[in-house]
Amino acid sequence: MATRWGVCSAGKISHDFLVALGTLPATEHQAVAIAARDLARAQEYAKKHGIPRAYGSYEELARDPDVDVVYVGVIHPEHLPVGRLFLGAGKPVLLEKPLGMNAAEVRELAQLARSQGVFLMEAYWTRFFPASERLHTLLSQRALGELKVVRADFGAPVSGFPRMVQKELGAGALLDIGCYCVHFATMVFGEERPESIVASGFLQPTGVDETLSVILNYGGKRQAVITCSMMTWLPNQAAISGTEGIIQLPSQMWSPTELVVKGQREEFPLPPPSQPTNFPRSTGLRYEAQHVRQCLLKGLKESPIVSLAHSELVASIIDEALRQVGVTYAEGTGTGAV
Repeated sequence: MATRWGVCSAGKISHDFLVALGTLPATEHQAVAIAARDLARAQEYAKKHGIPRAYGSYEELARDPDVDVVYVGVIHPEHLPVGRLFLGAGKPVLLEKPLGMNAAEVRELAQLARSQGVFLMEAYWTRFFPASERLHTLLSQRALGELKVVRADFGAPVSGFPRMVQKELGAGALLDIGCYCVHFATMVFGEERPESIVASGFLQPTGVDETLSVILNYGGKRQAVITCSMMTWLPNQAAISGTEGIIQLPSQMWSPTELVVKGQREEFPLPPPSQPTNFPRSTGLRYEAQHVRQCLLKGLKESPIVSLAHSELVASIIDEALRQVGVTYAEGTGTGAV
């Protein structure tokens, strides 16, 4: 029986998620309902993607008895209240990153999911790419010997987009794009908490971070170095260095389709989209959808791969980095309520 998806919001990422679902067998995945606060927008998406039901409120989607799981693609400050809505209604949720604006919000959502006995996962899609699965296998086999240094960067000239600079929209380079680098380092070092965090960067006039570098120091003289920027292109690569070699993710480390393992290139092509997507390589969203289906079929309440503890650790690292550079958000919209 197919997993029946509801989609919350009719934004750009929701379009791409629906295109990705379309690359999977209809016997396993079906989009059955979409909700937006603008009914006409929901109806437009429903027509474009062949979805039978469109709603003009999120509450209607939460009440739909034929929805097995909800994909939530709303703006960052809405993650907590919208997450509460669907978890409170007993709906399993795949919630876009960041899971919350800060670690406190992540903890609240995790506690609610556990108390309700409902599945919740942060949509850290990177971890489910075939290239990432191969990388995880290599690390578990200690292919690089003792790990020493991780480097990751994500930068693009996107400061012209309101959601990147307006604080009330949950803006900021680290929260929006740098989080991928923090997730990556956390995955590589086995969800270990760093012993120290050192952050330095520059802020927009609106008070959000525009360029930021973070050093995470771990026990055993191991280190992760992360840079993110909304002002310029960066190499957008990642590398893991150990005593016995290097593994590189040579392009778009957040959506990897190739690895260079000790100088040997391995490629992992994605299926083509059936219609244009808003972001590169978006058909790779299919892999997290497949993982969620498997979790639900097994009756799991959280992912064994992107656990709620993993998401909370990432959020706590981001909290501390933003605190150090002086980024604060109003209460209900992020770190360090003011």
